[in-house]
Amino acid sequence: MPTETLTIAGPAGNDLSGALELPDGPVRGAALYAHCFTCTKQSRAAVAVSRALAGRGIACLRFDFTGLGDSGGDFGADSFPADVGDVEAATAALVDRFGPGVLLVGHSLGGAAVLAAAGELKEVAAVATIAAPADVAHVLHQLSGDLDAVEKNGRGEVEIGGRPFTISRAFLEHLHGVDLAGEVGELDRPLLIMHSPTDQLVGIENAARLFEAAKHPKSFVSLAGADHLLLEARDAEFAATVIAAWASRYLPDAS
Repeated sequence: MPTETLTIAGPAGNDLSGALELPDGPVRGAALYAHCFTCTKQSRAAVAVSRALAGRGIACLRFDFTGLGDSGGDFGADSFPADVGDVEAATAALVDRFGPGVLLVGHSLGGAAVLAAAGELKEVAAVATIAAPADVAHVLHQLSGDLDAVEKNGRGEVEIGGRPFTISRAFLEHLHGVDLAGEVGELDRPLLIMHSPTDQLVGIENAARLFEAAKHPKSFVSLAGADHLLLEARDAEFAATVIAAWASRYLPDAS
């Protein structure tokens, strides 16, 4: 299947790097894949799920959030609001190419970002999340360092997954005060929540909170045995297969 390299104008003036996975045959829908916290569009799950969706006729755009992978900008300058803005910009690029009726797929914090963005995007037909947290501030558990010093000095270095990042006071502040359950409760789009009951980073109780907050039509699928990052190819393939089948009810035929 062909892969196109795209450059998307980000909301903060930086370029976002994208890879568009295209079906070999007719396109029956379009999707956006938002990767997990500090991952990139090249993560195993991002590539596997995007290509599996393309194999089922759904063109899928995966992209790097600001300051990650090949995208420009400063990852540590802002946090969740920047991610939401990136989702909105990437969705607009996808709509320009394929028209309205886009599926948003988000993994981990990328799932939270698509949930927060979807309500403001009339072109979105449906939303699917994989291992999404119910509370954006949950990602603070993945930060190792002196957060008090960051608050005091305005910037500082932390480790996330063993890698060093410089983050700002605004980065921390913007992880608080997001009522994600409230956003989900107001979401008037079909929602699929996928989560592993053995997820060690984002517990299954997060899926329960999001599902309870959501209105119908809503669905839950257990990723039993999968890890948070979907490192096993069979888990990513299963997730993509279910998402493609579920989304076919809601996506327009873009061929």
